[in-house]
Amino acid sequence: MRLHDLKPASGATSRRKVIGRGIGSGHGKTSTRGHNGNKARGQVRPGFEGGQTPLHRRLPHRRGFTPVNKKYFAIINVGELDGLDADTLVTPDLLVKQGVVRDLHDGLKILGDGELSKRLTVQAHRFSRTAIQKLEAAGGKAEVI
Repeated sequence: MRLHDLKPASGATSRRKVIGRGIGSGHGKTSTRGHNGNKARGQVRPGFEGGQTPLHRRLPHRRGFTPVNKKYFAIINVGELDGLDADTLVTPDLLVKQGVVRDLHDGLKILGDGELSKRLTVQAHRFSRTAIQKLEAAGGKAEVI
C-alpha cells in the first residue's frame, strides 16, 4: 500500500447534495427551502425562534457570576464547642457523629463567636483569628488539617 492508494472506508463519505438544478433533480424550484418566508430568503438571525419569546428573554436576568471552584465549609463557633468535655480531641468526624455539624461539605471552619472555658485540642480545615485566640486563651490548641 502506498500513499496514493489511501481512501476513506466505504460508506464514510457521501455525495454533496446538488440543489437548484431543475425539477428533474428532485431538489429544484424552491431548492429545499420551502415556500416564501424569512428562511427561504436567507434572513433568519441566530437565536430567532419564529416569533416566540426567545430563550435569552425567557431566562431571568442575574448579575454577577457563580464561581466554579468555590469551596463550601461547614462553620461552627467556638461557643458551641464549650459543651464538650475538657481535654477532648475535637475532629470533624467527632462533630458529625455528635450531630453538632450535619454535613462537612469541603471542610470545617471554626469561627470565634461565643466563649470557651475548657481546654480543647481542635482539628479543622480553617480557623478564624479570633477562634485561634480564644482556643489558646483557654489553654487549648488549634491544629489545621
